[in-house]
Amino acid sequence: MNQENCAVVLETLRKAASQNAEQLKPAEQQLKCWETEKWFYSALLSIFSDHSVEVNVRWLAVLYIKNGIERYWRKTATNAISEDEKKVLRQKMISNFHEPVNQLALQLAVLVSKVARFDCPTEWPELVPTLLQVVRNPDDLPQQRSLLVLHHVTKSLASKRLAGDRRVFQELASNIFGFILQLWTNQTEAFLNQMANNQNNVGITLEKSYLCLKVLRKLVVHGFKEPTRVPEATMFLTLVFQWMKPMLECRKTLKCINPNLRLICEKYVVLFTKVLHDVLELHPFSYIPFIKPSLETAVSLCFTEAGEGLLFERFIVQSLNLIKAIVSCAEYSPSKIPDDVQDPATMEAAQIKMTFFTYATVTEMCRRLVLHYFLLTEEELATWDNDPEGFASDGGGEAWKFCLRQCSEVLFLTIFHEFRETLAPLLLEMIQGIQPADGSISFQAMLNRDAVYTAVGLAAFDLHDELDFDNWFLHVLIPELKVSEPRYRIVRRRVAWLIGQWVGVKMSPELRPVLYKTLIDSLNPSEDLVVRLTAAGAVKAAVDDFEFNTEQFLPYLESYVSLLYKLLQQVTECDTKISILHVTSFIIERVGSQIMPFAGDLVQYLPLLWETCGEHHMLRCAIVTTLVQVVNGLGAQSERLHPFLVPVVAFGVDVRQSPHVYLLEDCLDLWWALLANTRSTSVELLQLAQYLFPLFELGTENMKMCLQVVQAYILLFPKEFLQTYGDRLLKATIDLVCDLNREGMLFIMRMVELVIRVFPEQGPQLFYPLLVHALEECLEGEKASMLTSVCLSIISRVILHCKSCFTKLLQEEAQGKGCDAEEVFGNLLDKWIEKMPLVNPVEREKLLALTLTSILTSNSNAVYERICGILLAIVEVLNDVTKCDNLGAQVDSLVMVDSEPIPPNEEESEHDRRKIELSRQDPVHTVALRDYLCSQMRSLRESLGEHNFEELMGQVDVETMQQLKTYLEGGNQSNGGGTAQAALFASANLNSTSTHHAPNTHQT
Repeated sequence: MNQENCAVVLETLRKAASQNAEQLKPAEQQLKCWETEKWFYSALLSIFSDHSVEVNVRWLAVLYIKNGIERYWRKTATNAISEDEKKVLRQKMISNFHEPVNQLALQLAVLVSKVARFDCPTEWPELVPTLLQVVRNPDDLPQQRSLLVLHHVTKSLASKRLAGDRRVFQELASNIFGFILQLWTNQTEAFLNQMANNQNNVGITLEKSYLCLKVLRKLVVHGFKEPTRVPEATMFLTLVFQWMKPMLECRKTLKCINPNLRLICEKYVVLFTKVLHDVLELHPFSYIPFIKPSLETAVSLCFTEAGEGLLFERFIVQSLNLIKAIVSCAEYSPSKIPDDVQDPATMEAAQIKMTFFTYATVTEMCRRLVLHYFLLTEEELATWDNDPEGFASDGGGEAWKFCLRQCSEVLFLTIFHEFRETLAPLLLEMIQGIQPADGSISFQAMLNRDAVYTAVGLAAFDLHDELDFDNWFLHVLIPELKVSEPRYRIVRRRVAWLIGQWVGVKMSPELRPVLYKTLIDSLNPSEDLVVRLTAAGAVKAAVDDFEFNTEQFLPYLESYVSLLYKLLQQVTECDTKISILHVTSFIIERVGSQIMPFAGDLVQYLPLLWETCGEHHMLRCAIVTTLVQVVNGLGAQSERLHPFLVPVVAFGVDVRQSPHVYLLEDCLDLWWALLANTRSTSVELLQLAQYLFPLFELGTENMKMCLQVVQAYILLFPKEFLQTYGDRLLKATIDLVCDLNREGMLFIMRMVELVIRVFPEQGPQLFYPLLVHALEECLEGEKASMLTSVCLSIISRVILHCKSCFTKLLQEEAQGKGCDAEEVFGNLLDKWIEKMPLVNPVEREKLLALTLTSILTSNSNAVYERICGILLAIVEVLNDVTKCDNLGAQVDSLVMVDSEPIPPNEEESEHDRRKIELSRQDPVHTVALRDYLCSQMRSLRESLGEHNFEELMGQVDVETMQQLKTYLEGGNQSNGGGTAQAALFASANLNSTSTHHAPNTHQT
């Protein structure tokens, strides 16, 4: 494209800016094709700079230039803009300071700042000198436009954080700060004089002064390492305090004259506070000289009559936040450890604070915060009536930075914590000054009561030792909640909130039933909606408390479930429904299976609510979270909900559905809960497993939970699951192994071990590729790690149940290392014996000992050469698992007798019961190690002959032999079936005792 093609580009832009779809689409496609054409952006800038072109076309042109700069300005970008064109663009950008349209002038300033971030000062050294030259122009328009560009350029450069870039910006600041400060001083004085003389042309002066202030803010905050060491910076901050009140007075004057200028003036004064806050945050020690004027100005304006008629909400919020920042600044708080060396600057700042915050100042601030800033306003009360759900919503997060109520509450908490000894008696005095509950009190007295209760709730932790809350709760707060007069809803709502604040701080366990009974009345459908929503929050706090006692809550469980269900039905806002569902989830989680008789209405309502969610995915998340608790609470009874639950899980875990981004984590929890609480199998549940494998392809973020679901399937559908999905599961796990850390490998190996436990003979064959990784971990892994323990367990089970797989593993490993299998086996035994004392829990330790016992008769030189270490390892495990029964006989403490009934436990899920049943079939719990050792030692003696056997035992140290003989001599004693099992275990070459049938490996 030639530079002369502006006419063609202009015509295309006009079509793209038109409302005619037939012209718009082809024009947009053509412009997109031109994005990588040389001189396209130069043509666009020429069109933008032509003031005779329609504004909407010029607007479109500058947007295309902005997008092009972001995509193609970097030298490393594909299809990067050429250096020749960049030079032309930079020159044109700083030649247009007479733009008549404000919005377009702003876009041009942003455009220049984007290029400056890439090129200034290396590629564009003339930018700042050109801007300063135009700023000196006496004409208002070019001066204002150049200041606007300078503001965006300094803002962009100040945001760069590399050390070299910061040094460049500091050099820029030292060069231009004095000039901009002088210009700002002149413009500000001119504005104040114009206002004093009632002149009409104050707008342009105010705007130029405002832009200068914006530039100075970035320069003083990011341009100097220590601003107070720079006289001009100190002068600037001093002038901020000097001109704050005059600017507030100008804003008051402009309020009635010119609303637009009033808004600029408000932004101007708020910017003053932002300058101070930024310097305090980034240069706390440089700010020490300004602590006193900051506190004097903010406290005078916000807490005395000096600010009456001058203030507005945004300024008050910024001022209160500035006080809070000074009080809580860590650099201004000396260490409380007497022996610590104190920083002199910190001590100076602390002394300034303590000198300012006298008893009179602190108490007046506290009193005014409570009785002025905490009072409900007419606007808030109107919101209560018109939008109760919006009023009741929690303004949490960082709302304190922007909202007056939250800001004043945070400041109150800060100063109360800092000056607790001074303010606690004052707040107690306010409490004592409140008259007994009476619906006939004046409205103002009601508001004051609400404000005092707010303070008591906020300061709960600091008043812990000062207030007898139990007594106050019984004799003051409960009567307050019983006053049914409609206006008194203000107090009832605040008391419910107050109880929620204190229940986790100081309330006797004996009073919890009284609390539960009291809050039921506050949830009654006849009560005001805001009061009910607040009471629901208090219930959540009570249930979520560390001292919560389920037995105390059960008599009221039915009422709470019913009332929360009715409240959930009544509210309409998604955020409100979410909060109520969270309360319900907490309750169900706490009471567990006790929810069964009372969950009917909720279970019927949740599917209806799910259908009405639409695009409100966070509400869907809350529903799923509640369903998890419902399923866990109902246990096996939740199977009747499967027609609803299975599609919900499928919807949330299907990666082809966009909502999975929001729902995946919660739906995986629901999936697992659904499987864990299911007794019977179903085709629908088995088909649901197809969604697992695309999740593995997403990466490792949800791998742990996915593998837990897989394990639940293996226990619930052992044969069907592996027949249907065995190959896909193997492929998915093999693909994952390459990118996993040790923690991820642990999750996969636990799944492999479970498969082998369920299918001892076929499992190793099915997951043979992963056994290779397990063997490598045993040979090369860390000395003490859970992964090594699990891999040793896996290899143990392979040796016990599938010797052909183990032989193949050894042969392949030997071939890879260029040695024989016996050598690999010996190395494995060395690592085994070395790591075995570090294996845990004791069940794994016994499994490894059983395996070592089994190989005593393997006729392997590797075993005979290490007989001492092997027997020592077995004896040490025997020491751990052998206990004395009630008759004094030694028994294997891990052996489960088949006739022993499993004690019922309501807290156990069906999944837990399946795991217990599997454990009852495991050799660890069916074979007595001592009896099996006796059997193997007899077999070893018989196979070797007496002479060779004695010669082999001669390699064993005396202490180990003494302990071994102790166990062998007592080997004739019965172990509740363990001896018979051991004999069977030995004679059957340790084959599977599992009752599961192996899957058809051809099908898998």
